[in-house]
Amino acid sequence: MIPDSLIFGPVPSRRLGRSLGINNIPAKHCSFSCVYCQVGRTDRMTVRRREFYPPAEIIAHVVEKVERTRQSGEKIDYLCFVPDGEPTLDIHLEKEIHGLRSLEIPLAVISNASLIGDSDVRRALGKADWVSLKVDAVTDTAWRAVDRPHGSLRLADILDGALAFSGEFSGNLVTETMLVAGINDSIEDMEALARFLAKLRPVTAYVSVPIRPPAESGVMSPDPEVVTRAWRILSGAAENVETLTGYEGNAFASTGDVAADLLSITAVHPMRQDAVDALLARSGGGGEIVERLVRQGRIIRTAFDGHDFYLRNFINAAKSD
Repeated sequence: MIPDSLIFGPVPSRRLGRSLGINNIPAKHCSFSCVYCQVGRTDRMTVRRREFYPPAEIIAHVVEKVERTRQSGEKIDYLCFVPDGEPTLDIHLEKEIHGLRSLEIPLAVISNASLIGDSDVRRALGKADWVSLKVDAVTDTAWRAVDRPHGSLRLADILDGALAFSGEFSGNLVTETMLVAGINDSIEDMEALARFLAKLRPVTAYVSVPIRPPAESGVMSPDPEVVTRAWRILSGAAENVETLTGYEGNAFASTGDVAADLLSITAVHPMRQDAVDALLARSGGGGEIVERLVRQGRIIRTAFDGHDFYLRNFINAAKSD
């Protein structure tokens, strides 16, 4: 059964403008259990690629959502595979990308790169227009501490696979490094990463910090001076380095069904209180809708970094979808 959170947005993206998200992996099937993950701890750790949803149904749902979004006058800059787990675990990813080409909207995939050593995965990602590979660390100790990978994974295979993909890919390849204070933000970590990026040659290397509630309570953003130092070190190796340390804004799209919008967006993209307020204002809804969803246990209110956030309650999601 296709859940109501399969397609969400368009949402504001700091990298892709306004993107329509495709949640092709249910929570929380992943090959990593990153300490900072906004979706929470991984309770279904796996590296086995398989079908999660029929590809024809995914394509049909995306086409329908795009048509409704266009009719409402909303803009879509990208269709983006950015699910509750690792998108390349979907064995039909290549088929889904191919099936969405008729919409004539650029396609993006945000991957943790864990399976990039597999040639089938590289071929699937190669069909996209824009691919982001997570490179949180290139030293084994820091990588295991921040990404907490599946026991069968080897960092060397991932790095070699990323380099192979860089040589094959004709689209825009970017990387993203999430800095967590005291784990992967040292000078030594950044210098090692810089040497790798010099070989990988991404169009842009993004450096980010946690801005949404993380999986682990002790996760902290590095001090601004540390982020600036990382940017300076990496800028000596990569052609373009950008920091993603600010809030992405509140331009979330509304379909008119506020409850459905909140459930689909917060399933993948936790929303700050001011973003929820802006969505309610555009749709004419009231705060009682949010409070009802909280009382029903369908969304959760939590605080992080001085702001209130709303997240989908995955424990109850299966009962209500």
